[in-house]
Amino acid sequence: MVFSLSELKVGIRRSLLQTNQMSQDQNQDALYMHEIWLYNTLTLGLGGSDAIGKIVMKTNMSKHSRKILIKIAQRKRSPGTGSPLSFLKGRTTQMMWPDLTSILSPIQWAVVGAVATRLYMPERMTQDLDIVIRSVDGSQVRQKLAEVGFIYQGELSIGCSSWTTPDGELMDILEGDDVWWADAIADAQANRDAQGLPIIPLPYLVLIKLRAGRVQDIADVTRMLGQADEATLNTVRTLFAQHAPEDMQDLESLIELGRLELQPVGNSEA
Repeated sequence: MVFSLSELKVGIRRSLLQTNQMSQDQNQDALYMHEIWLYNTLTLGLGGSDAIGKIVMKTNMSKHSRKILIKIAQRKRSPGTGSPLSFLKGRTTQMMWPDLTSILSPIQWAVVGAVATRLYMPERMTQDLDIVIRSVDGSQVRQKLAEVGFIYQGELSIGCSSWTTPDGELMDILEGDDVWWADAIADAQANRDAQGLPIIPLPYLVLIKLRAGRVQDIADVTRMLGQADEATLNTVRTLFAQHAPEDMQDLESLIELGRLELQPVGNSEA
Protein backbone atom coordinates (compact mmCIF):
# COMPACT_ATOMS: atom_id res chain seq x y z
CA MET A 1 0.00 0.00 0.00
CA VAL A 2 1.29 3.48 -0.87
CA PHE A 3 0.31 6.44 1.31
CA SER A 4 0.35 10.07 0.31
CA LEU A 5 2.24 12.56 2.47
CA SER A 6 -1.00 14.21 3.55
CA GLU A 7 -2.44 10.84 4.65
CA LEU A 8 0.66 10.11 6.73
CA LYS A 9 0.51 13.55 8.35
CA VAL A 10 -3.18 13.09 9.20
CA GLY A 11 -2.35 9.79 10.87
CA ILE A 12 0.44 11.36 12.90
CA ARG A 13 -1.80 14.27 13.95
CA ARG A 14 -4.58 11.93 15.10
CA SER A 15 -2.24 9.81 17.17
CA LEU A 16 -0.74 12.87 18.83
CA LEU A 17 -4.00 14.60 19.59
CA GLN A 18 -5.36 11.47 21.27
CA THR A 19 -3.20 12.37 24.27
CA ASN A 20 -4.54 15.08 26.57
CA GLN A 21 -1.33 15.41 28.58
CA MET A 22 0.29 18.03 26.33
CA SER A 23 -0.58 21.64 25.70
CA GLN A 24 -1.58 22.83 22.24
CA ASP A 25 1.95 24.20 21.66
CA GLN A 26 3.52 20.94 22.79
CA ASN A 27 1.22 19.01 20.50
CA GLN A 28 2.18 21.29 17.60
CA ASP A 29 5.89 20.87 18.32
CA ALA A 30 5.50 17.12 18.53
CA LEU A 31 3.66 17.10 15.22
CA TYR A 32 6.41 19.18 13.66
CA MET A 33 9.11 16.83 14.91
CA HIS A 34 7.21 13.79 13.65
CA GLU A 35 7.06 15.42 10.24
CA ILE A 36 10.83 15.98 10.37
CA TRP A 37 11.27 12.32 11.32
CA LEU A 38 9.15 11.44 8.32
CA TYR A 39 11.36 13.58 6.09
CA ASN A 40 14.51 11.88 7.40
CA THR A 41 12.89 8.50 6.89
CA LEU A 42 12.06 9.26 3.28
CA THR A 43 15.26 10.98 2.21
CA LEU A 44 17.93 9.28 4.30
CA GLY A 45 16.50 5.77 4.37
CA LEU A 46 16.29 5.50 8.16
CA GLY A 47 13.12 3.44 8.04
CA GLY A 48 9.85 2.82 6.22
CA SER A 49 9.21 0.96 2.99
CA ASP A 50 10.50 1.65 -0.49
CA ALA A 51 6.94 2.42 -1.59
CA ILE A 52 6.58 5.18 1.00
CA GLY A 53 9.95 6.58 -0.03
CA LYS A 54 8.57 7.39 -3.47
CA ILE A 55 5.71 9.64 -2.39
CA VAL A 56 7.58 12.94 -2.44
CA MET A 57 10.53 14.66 -4.09
CA LYS A 58 13.55 15.17 -1.85
CA THR A 59 13.92 18.88 -2.61
CA ASN A 60 10.37 19.74 -1.59
CA MET A 61 10.67 17.72 1.60
CA SER A 62 13.93 19.41 2.63
CA LYS A 63 12.27 22.81 2.26
CA HIS A 64 9.30 21.60 4.27
CA SER A 65 11.57 20.31 7.04
CA ARG A 66 13.47 23.61 7.09
CA LYS A 67 10.30 25.67 7.47
CA ILE A 68 9.13 23.43 10.32
CA LEU A 69 12.39 23.97 12.22
CA ILE A 70 12.26 27.72 11.68
CA LYS A 71 8.68 27.87 13.01
CA ILE A 72 9.68 26.06 16.20
CA ALA A 73 12.76 28.23 16.72
CA GLN A 74 10.84 31.48 16.15
CA ARG A 75 8.21 30.58 18.73
CA LYS A 76 10.77 29.61 21.35
CA ARG A 77 13.48 32.13 20.55
CA SER A 78 15.36 33.95 23.28
CA PRO A 79 18.69 35.77 23.34
CA GLY A 80 21.91 34.31 24.64
CA THR A 81 23.66 30.97 24.43
CA GLY A 82 25.01 28.23 26.65
CA SER A 83 28.56 28.94 25.45
CA PRO A 84 30.89 31.86 26.24
CA LEU A 85 31.44 34.42 23.50
CA SER A 86 35.12 33.50 23.33
CA PHE A 87 34.13 29.97 22.32
CA LEU A 88 31.67 31.17 19.70
CA LYS A 89 34.29 33.45 18.15
CA GLY A 90 37.08 30.86 18.29
CA ARG A 91 38.32 29.13 15.13
CA THR A 92 40.28 25.88 15.42
CA THR A 93 41.50 23.03 13.24
CA GLN A 94 41.94 20.36 15.90
CA MET A 95 40.82 17.58 13.56
CA MET A 96 43.29 17.08 10.72
CA TRP A 97 42.06 15.91 7.33
CA PRO A 98 43.76 14.80 4.09
CA ASP A 99 44.87 17.59 1.76
CA LEU A 100 44.04 16.27 -1.71
CA THR A 101 45.74 19.03 -3.66
CA SER A 102 48.80 17.04 -4.70
CA ILE A 103 46.67 14.01 -5.53
CA LEU A 104 44.04 15.76 -7.63
CA SER A 105 46.16 18.49 -9.26
CA PRO A 106 45.48 20.24 -11.57
CA ILE A 107 41.80 19.56 -10.76
CA GLN A 108 40.35 22.02 -8.25
CA TRP A 109 38.36 20.82 -5.25
CA ALA A 110 36.85 22.35 -2.12
CA VAL A 111 35.77 21.29 1.35
CA VAL A 112 32.07 21.44 2.22
CA GLY A 113 30.06 19.94 5.09
CA ALA A 114 31.01 19.99 8.76
CA VAL A 115 34.74 20.46 8.15
CA ALA A 116 34.03 23.61 6.15
CA THR A 117 31.92 25.14 8.91
CA ARG A 118 34.91 25.45 11.25
CA LEU A 119 36.09 28.48 9.28
CA TYR A 120 32.83 30.29 10.11
CA MET A 121 31.87 28.95 13.56
CA PRO A 122 33.31 26.82 16.36
CA GLU A 123 34.68 23.49 15.15
CA ARG A 124 32.40 20.52 15.79
CA MET A 125 33.03 16.80 15.69
CA THR A 126 32.44 14.93 12.45
CA GLN A 127 33.29 11.46 11.19
CA ASP A 128 34.00 12.26 7.58
CA LEU A 129 35.42 14.79 5.14
CA ASP A 130 33.00 16.13 2.52
CA ILE A 131 34.47 17.63 -0.64
CA VAL A 132 33.05 18.93 -3.89
CA ILE A 133 34.38 18.81 -7.43
CA ARG A 134 32.90 19.82 -10.76
CA SER A 135 30.83 17.02 -12.26
CA VAL A 136 32.92 17.15 -15.45
CA ASP A 137 35.96 16.17 -13.38
CA GLY A 138 34.27 13.20 -11.75
CA SER A 139 35.81 10.34 -13.72
CA GLN A 140 39.34 11.78 -13.48
CA VAL A 141 39.02 12.33 -9.73
CA ARG A 142 37.85 8.76 -9.17
CA GLN A 143 40.77 7.43 -11.17
CA LYS A 144 43.32 9.59 -9.34
CA LEU A 145 42.02 8.54 -5.94
CA ALA A 146 42.00 4.84 -6.81
CA GLU A 147 45.59 5.05 -8.04
CA VAL A 148 46.86 6.20 -4.63
CA GLY A 149 44.91 3.73 -2.54
CA PHE A 150 41.56 5.36 -1.83
CA ILE A 151 38.83 2.72 -1.73
CA TYR A 152 35.46 3.35 -3.37
CA GLN A 153 32.57 2.40 -1.05
CA GLY A 154 29.55 3.22 -3.23
CA GLU A 155 27.03 5.89 -4.10
CA LEU A 156 24.94 7.64 -1.44
CA SER A 157 21.28 8.62 -1.69
CA ILE A 158 22.16 12.30 -1.20
CA GLY A 159 23.96 12.39 -4.56
CA CYS A 160 27.62 11.73 -3.83
CA SER A 161 30.12 8.88 -3.70
CA SER A 162 31.66 7.48 -0.52
CA TRP A 163 35.34 6.60 -0.12
CA THR A 164 37.85 5.56 2.52
CA THR A 165 41.35 7.02 2.56
CA PRO A 166 44.46 4.81 2.78
CA ASP A 167 44.42 5.60 6.52
CA GLY A 168 40.82 4.43 6.87
CA GLU A 169 39.18 7.84 7.16
CA LEU A 170 35.76 8.41 5.56
CA MET A 171 35.35 10.85 2.68
CA ASP A 172 32.32 11.78 0.57
CA ILE A 173 32.63 13.43 -2.84
CA LEU A 174 29.86 15.65 -4.19
CA GLU A 175 29.96 16.33 -7.92
CA GLY A 176 28.49 19.80 -8.48
CA ASP A 177 26.69 20.51 -11.75
CA ASP A 178 24.80 23.72 -10.97
CA VAL A 179 25.95 26.80 -12.86
CA TRP A 180 27.48 28.38 -9.73
CA TRP A 181 29.66 25.44 -8.72
CA ALA A 182 32.62 26.40 -10.92
CA ASP A 183 32.81 29.84 -9.27
CA ALA A 184 32.35 28.37 -5.79
CA ILE A 185 35.20 25.89 -6.22
CA ALA A 186 37.48 28.47 -7.85
CA ASP A 187 36.85 30.99 -5.05
CA ALA A 188 37.65 28.33 -2.44
CA GLN A 189 41.26 28.15 -3.60
CA ALA A 190 41.96 31.51 -1.93
CA ASN A 191 39.71 30.79 1.07
CA ARG A 192 41.68 28.39 3.25
CA ASP A 193 41.44 27.35 6.89
CA ALA A 194 44.36 27.15 9.31
CA GLN A 195 45.21 23.65 8.06
CA GLY A 196 45.44 25.01 4.52
CA LEU A 197 42.39 23.24 3.08
CA PRO A 198 40.35 25.09 0.40
CA ILE A 199 37.01 25.94 2.03
CA ILE A 200 33.86 26.73 0.09
CA PRO A 201 32.96 30.42 0.66
CA LEU A 202 30.21 31.05 3.19
CA PRO A 203 27.45 32.14 0.73
CA TYR A 204 27.75 28.89 -1.20
CA LEU A 205 27.98 26.79 1.97
CA VAL A 206 24.77 28.37 3.25
CA LEU A 207 23.06 27.63 -0.06
CA ILE A 208 24.22 24.00 0.02
CA LYS A 209 23.08 23.44 3.59
CA LEU A 210 19.70 25.09 3.12
CA ARG A 211 19.08 22.86 0.14
CA ALA A 212 19.98 19.80 2.22
CA GLY A 213 17.54 20.93 4.92
CA ARG A 214 18.59 18.45 7.61
CA VAL A 215 18.39 19.42 11.29
CA GLN A 216 22.17 19.77 11.67
CA ASP A 217 22.41 21.78 8.44
CA ILE A 218 19.87 24.32 9.69
CA ALA A 219 21.67 24.57 13.03
CA ASP A 220 24.99 25.17 11.27
CA VAL A 221 23.54 27.82 8.97
CA THR A 222 21.93 29.68 11.86
CA ARG A 223 25.15 29.84 13.85
CA MET A 224 27.33 30.80 10.84
CA LEU A 225 24.96 33.56 9.71
CA GLY A 226 24.66 34.91 13.23
CA GLN A 227 28.42 35.48 13.36
CA ALA A 228 28.82 36.92 9.85
CA ASP A 229 29.30 40.65 9.36
CA GLU A 230 26.88 42.73 7.33
CA ALA A 231 29.07 42.81 4.22
CA THR A 232 29.23 39.01 4.19
CA LEU A 233 25.49 38.74 4.77
CA ASN A 234 24.86 41.01 1.81
CA THR A 235 26.99 38.70 -0.34
CA VAL A 236 24.89 35.77 0.84
CA ARG A 237 21.70 37.68 0.00
CA THR A 238 23.02 38.49 -3.49
CA LEU A 239 23.77 34.83 -4.18
CA PHE A 240 20.32 33.76 -3.01
CA ALA A 241 18.64 36.46 -5.08
CA GLN A 242 20.36 34.99 -8.12
CA HIS A 243 20.02 31.26 -7.48
CA ALA A 244 17.39 30.72 -4.77
CA PRO A 245 15.02 33.71 -4.61
CA GLU A 246 12.25 31.49 -3.25
CA ASP A 247 14.35 30.92 -0.10
CA MET A 248 15.03 34.57 0.75
CA GLN A 249 12.44 34.68 3.54
CA ASP A 250 13.89 31.62 5.23
CA LEU A 251 17.38 33.11 4.90
CA GLU A 252 16.36 36.30 6.71
CA SER A 253 14.66 34.28 9.45
CA LEU A 254 17.83 32.28 10.04
CA ILE A 255 19.96 35.44 10.11
CA GLU A 256 17.67 36.87 12.80
CA LEU A 257 17.78 33.65 14.84
CA GLY A 258 21.56 33.46 14.54
CA ARG A 259 22.01 37.01 15.79
CA LEU A 260 19.98 36.22 18.90
CA GLU A 261 22.70 33.84 20.06
CA LEU A 262 25.16 36.74 20.36
CA GLN A 263 22.77 39.07 22.18
CA PRO A 264 23.03 39.48 25.96
CA VAL A 265 20.15 37.92 27.85
CA GLY A 266 17.43 40.49 28.36
CA ASN A 267 18.31 42.48 25.24
CA SER A 268 16.17 40.65 22.69
CA GLU A 269 14.94 42.80 19.85
CA ALA A 270 11.23 43.33 19.40
